[in-house]
Amino acid sequence: MKAPLLIIAAGGTGGHMFPAQALAEVMLARGWRVRLSTDARGARYTGGFPDAVEIIQVSSATFARGGLLAKLLVPFRIGLGVMGAAVRMIREKPSVVVGFGGYPSIPALGAATLLRLPRMIHEQNGVLGRVNELFSKRVDRIACGTWPTTLPEGVEGVHVGNPVRRSVLERAGAGYIPPGDYPMEVLVMGGSQGARILSDVVPPAIAGLPMDMLRNLRVSHQARDEDGQRVADFYAEAGIDADVRPFFDDVPRRMSEAQLVISRAGASSVADISVIGRPAILIPFAAATGDHQTANARGLVEAGGAIMVPEAMANPESMSAQIEMILSNPQGALQMSQAAFSVGKPEAAETLAQMVEALAQNSGAIAVPDQEGNER
Repeated sequence: MKAPLLIIAAGGTGGHMFPAQALAEVMLARGWRVRLSTDARGARYTGGFPDAVEIIQVSSATFARGGLLAKLLVPFRIGLGVMGAAVRMIREKPSVVVGFGGYPSIPALGAATLLRLPRMIHEQNGVLGRVNELFSKRVDRIACGTWPTTLPEGVEGVHVGNPVRRSVLERAGAGYIPPGDYPMEVLVMGGSQGARILSDVVPPAIAGLPMDMLRNLRVSHQARDEDGQRVADFYAEAGIDADVRPFFDDVPRRMSEAQLVISRAGASSVADISVIGRPAILIPFAAATGDHQTANARGLVEAGGAIMVPEAMANPESMSAQIEMILSNPQGALQMSQAAFSVGKPEAAETLAQMVEALAQNSGAIAVPDQEGNER
C-alpha cells in the first residue's frame, strides 16, 4: 500500500519555512510521503529540509513587489500556478494539503480548495497573514502558533504552538549558564532576512557596556548583506569579538550557548527562544501586518522570559542599559531563561501532525490499521 502524501505549501521567509520543515520531519517519521510546494524565493530556505522531501517550485506572485506590469501579471501567474497544482493533485491524490502562509502557498491551497481535498492552514503569528486570512473560511482546520490569534468572525482556531525544527528540539531546555566573569555569548538575530535597526543600534549598545563585561563578550550578529561589512568593521574597531554573517545555519547551537538573545519577534524566533529557554530582548518589527510581532512577543514578555523594546524606543543608550541589566544579574537572567522555557511548546510539531492525520482519517483519505492489522 502506497504511503499517504502530504503537500506542504509555504514560502517567502524562514518564518513560514521553518515550521513547515518541522512538520515535514515529523510526517516522514510517521511514514508519510511529503512534498513541499513553494516558489524560487521560498526555495532559498529549503537547505535544512530532509532529503526525502520532494520540492516543487510553482508559479506564484505578490502585489507587494514589482512595477505596474508585474502587478498586472499577478492574477495570471497565480492562476497558472493553481491550475498546474490542480493537475498534479488530480494525478497524485494527496491525502492532506497544509498551508503555512506566504504567497507561494496560494497555488496548492487554491487547487486543494477547487478539488475539495482535506486542507488546513497553520498561522505562526498572532494576526493572520494575508494569504491565511484569504483561506481561513475555506479550510477544514486552522492551527494557531501564537495564542490568542486574531481570527475572522465565525472562524475557530486550535492552539498548537509553532513547530520547531529537530535541531532546535535537540536542544530543548538546554542547561543555561548564567552570565558572570567568564566568556559569554550574545546572539543577535533579525529574522531570516536580517534587520537594519539591529545593525544600527546593537553594535554601539554593546560597545557602551562596562569594560569588565565587554572583555568577556563574544557576539554572533546576523546582518543583511548590505550591512554586514560596516557592522563587522564597527565591532573590530571597538575591539569586540564578533562573528557577523547574513545567515546562521547553526542558530540552535548558538542560541543554546548564549547568555542573551537580541532579536526581532518573528514567530519562529520566539518559538526557538522559548523551546531552548533563553533570556531575550525583543524588538518587534513596527511595520509588520497588524503589528503581529508585538502579539508574538507578548506571551514571552508576560511570562518574564523577555524584555520588549518598541522599535521607536530602540536606541544605543536604552539598549545598552537593558543588556547590562541582564548580563549583570545572574539570578535574574537564570529566572528569565526558566520563564522562557515555561511557555515553550516543543510538542507543537507532533500536535500538528496529529491534526493532519485526524483530518485525513475523518475525510477517508487514508485508512488506519487497527490493533489486528485490519484497515478501518
